[in-house]
Formats: sequence, C-alpha cells, structure tokens
Amino acid sequence: MAVSGVLFAFSLTLFAGLSTGIGSVIAFVYKKINPKFLSASLGFSAGVMIYVSMVEIFAKAKDALTADLGATTGYWYTVIAFFAGMAIIGLIDKLIPAADNPHELCSLDDLDCPEEADTTDLMRMGLFSALAIGIHNFPEGIATFVSALQDPSLGVSIAIAIAIHNIPEGIAVAVPIYYATQDRKKSLFYSFASGLSEPIGAFIGYIFLYRYLSGALFGLLFAAVAGIMVFISLDELLPTAEKFGEHHIAIYGLVAGMMVMALSLLLFA
Repeated sequence: MAVSGVLFAFSLTLFAGLSTGIGSVIAFVYKKINPKFLSASLGFSAGVMIYVSMVEIFAKAKDALTADLGATTGYWYTVIAFFAGMAIIGLIDKLIPAADNPHELCSLDDLDCPEEADTTDLMRMGLFSALAIGIHNFPEGIATFVSALQDPSLGVSIAIAIAIHNIPEGIAVAVPIYYATQDRKKSLFYSFASGLSEPIGAFIGYIFLYRYLSGALFGLLFAAVAGIMVFISLDELLPTAEKFGEHHIAIYGLVAGMMVMALSLLLFA
C-alpha cells in the first residue's frame, strides 16, 4: 500500500472525527437548531450507512473471504464477523451509563438545557458526553480507515456519513460545558477533542493491523465495519432523527441517503 493511500485514509478519518467540532460551532452560530433539517440530515446519514454497508461493504467482505476460504466457509465467516461488529459496538454502548450516553441534543436557547442547574453537574455532563463520544468514535475511526485503504471512493462516502452523524454529538458536548463555564473556547476544545479518538483509532489500527493485512483479514474487518455501521444507524441515527422531526422526514432523509449512495456507486463503478 502506497504511503499516499495511507495518508489519504488518515485524512478522511481526521475529517470525520473533527466534525464534532463543527457541531459546536453550529451551536454557537445558529443558536436555534432547525429540528426538521437535523432530522433529515441524520436520516440521510443513516441511509448512506445502511445502503453502503449492506450492498457494498458486506459484498466485498464476502468476496474477499470466499476467495481465501471457499464459498461456504467464507460466507459463514462474513456473517459471523458482521454480527461480531454489531456486538462490539453494542457492548460499548451498553457499558456507557444511559445518563451519559450522548444521544440527547439541545440548542443554547433550549429550555431543556437548564441555565440554573448546578454548574458542576453540567460540566460533568459535558465531560462524560465527550468521553462517551470518544469511546463510540474509536471503532468508527478504524472503520473509516480500513474502508479508505480498500476503496478510497468508498472511504469518502463513509467519512461523510460519519461526519454528519458526529455533528450533533459535538453539540451535545459543547452546550453543557458552555453553560457550566461560560467559556466558548473551552467548550470548543472539548468538542474537538472528543472526535480525536477516530484518528487515534485509525492510528492504532494501522500499527497493529496494517502489516498483517491480507485478503481474509480485510474481509473480516470489512464485515465487522458493516455490522458497526448498521448498528449505529439503527440504534442512534434513526431514533435521534425521529426524535427531532416527524417520522416521515427521517424516512425521506433515509431514502435520499440510499439513493445518493446508490448513484455514487453506479457513477464510480
């Protein structure tokens, strides 16, 4: 693998991770977040992730594994790795306390963000949200990196989908820390820092996996990536999209994301 390809994969992972900071900037510039636009965007991200996972990534994983292990054994390993990816991200989600899981979103003017609340509690909420997002983003970093190594155009699509998914998480970190400290620089710092676990995940994946990458290992990682992305879409993106908008807006965004992803795959086939 050329050095330029590795650097490109890292740059995509960095872009996806630092989009948490974009969320905090949006929160301060546009103090009222349009819930319908947010709902459609999250649905769009889910559509991209689900379509590319089930149609492209899973298929490539199966092809790689069946080429190395045979049709039946390779297919079995693909399915096992797919659900193993789901199990990994599900376990990570389970280990994070519900109160600190960053699936709640509010704007700076939202009444659900209590200005009179104890600043210590708000600071704790923001810091735990940053930690929780960091833990969530770690396997996403590996997923983006591995996908970009295997197929750069596919890596771009995944990076964009994960970036959209990370923007509201950045808001979830920035808002409570801002209320606790009244310091925008500090809230922006923690929001950006929470996304750094994605390039860190990519770096660790590079250190421990790059020299051992083979067709079979790529297949296992790709299948696990597909499972991770489908789980994130079903567990986080779609429920959050429906929460902040009408059901049909989230679904329209989902279908639009699938259509755009399908079109991009056709154009670059």
